Amino acid sequence: MSDTKRFAVVGTGGRAGMFIQAITDTYRASCELVALCDLSQTRMNWHNQQIQTRWGAAPVPTYHADQFDRMIGDTRPDTVIVVTIDATHHRYINRAMELGCDVITEKPMTTDAEKARSIFDTIDRTGKKLTVTFNYRYAPAFTKLRELLMQGVVGRPLSVDFSWLLDTYHGADYFRRWHREKQNSGGLLVHKATHHFDLVNWWIDSYPDEVFAFGDLLFYGKQNAAARDETYAYDRYTGVPAASEDPFALFLDQDAALQGLYLEAETDNGYIRDRNVFGEPITIEDTMAVTARYRNGVILSYCLVAYSPWEGLKVAITGTKGRVELNVVENVNLVSGQGESRDLQASKGPFKQAGIRVFPMFGEGYDVPFSSANGGGHGGADPILLEQLFSPEPPPDPFNRAASHVDGAASIMLGIAANRAMEINQPVRIDDLFYLPKKADAGVKVVSP
Repeated sequence: MSDTKRFAVVGTGGRAGMFIQAITDTYRASCELVALCDLSQTRMNWHNQQIQTRWGAAPVPTYHADQFDRMIGDTRPDTVIVVTIDATHHRYINRAMELGCDVITEKPMTTDAEKARSIFDTIDRTGKKLTVTFNYRYAPAFTKLRELLMQGVVGRPLSVDFSWLLDTYHGADYFRRWHREKQNSGGLLVHKATHHFDLVNWWIDSYPDEVFAFGDLLFYGKQNAAARDETYAYDRYTGVPAASEDPFALFLDQDAALQGLYLEAETDNGYIRDRNVFGEPITIEDTMAVTARYRNGVILSYCLVAYSPWEGLKVAITGTKGRVELNVVENVNLVSGQGESRDLQASKGPFKQAGIRVFPMFGEGYDVPFSSANGGGHGGADPILLEQLFSPEPPPDPFNRAASHVDGAASIMLGIAANRAMEINQPVRIDDLFYLPKKADAGVKVVSP
């Protein structure tokens, strides 16, 4: 078909599967996957096997990472999807645009201000488009909160109080993987909190101005374990009998996808997916508190903890006419690392619990009903996001959930500034690190209910 959109995927770890399935199965009538690119041939072979056996499609050509330019020349994709480690996003985003492709990238867009500037410069030079996939914007609960703010239920927002808890299944996983080294991920304030900061930016329709933060490694890591009189003699979990009773252990040989994508791929590039969360090196924080002032005057108080017994969030936005509170429980009592990898499937289905309550300034509080999606990761967000990305005729989106490179930069710069504030123990102005294009910053644009 002449109007079929052509896609190539660079980076074929677990998160790539969502995009590969959407293109080769759900939207195969209007989309075509033309190539895979990765450091590991084993991982690309695994995905090609899934393409054939699960979705009945033909395998696609594969290219090593150093053959990226050749891949573009051979297969001529319209759009390149970047799902590599965070610190290399900029490399493939920039080169794909220079070679004439639009780009879709996983969050975070990149990991530091210099790399973000290079992406902006490339967009200016090439005129190509970059989309950042902020899944959570599409979760029904978060979209409903955006709708309420657009309707003016709190008036002009003034204060945001936001706590996000990662449990000892999901949170621990960042300390098993490449994310645990800040040079790869920017730390959780960039890699993970980019989701959360983007939600705040989107909810209140503004960008951050000044940031202060504290953060430390207080639970994971060798020294913290030793302080609790815990000793772990192993560097990884798989194949180690002594780890059999460790509730933080992840055994790659007991999950088919983890074995195919990671254990069998270790000889390709040496990447170890199941490192001991109480080992070394770990250079990121697991406990963080951030305060930010936005351009429109809103003050944000944010905290992130990566070792909670349950996973979810609490957010409250208070304004000139009242307050709205959103409470979400994503997972409960998931204390073991074993089982189907959340790296591969994210959070399956809708949230376990989700509720929104509005408190008018002078009136009775009331609960706000909303429709919860029946399935899909990130609280039901992923299918909605994929429809917007790959459907030839996606439904209208009055909530403006599609995120540009400017939105991508606004979210990471809050985290990058927070990292800098932790280093120097002083507030940091975003504009001293990176220039974000201006917007009205007059508060959320109120529409009729």
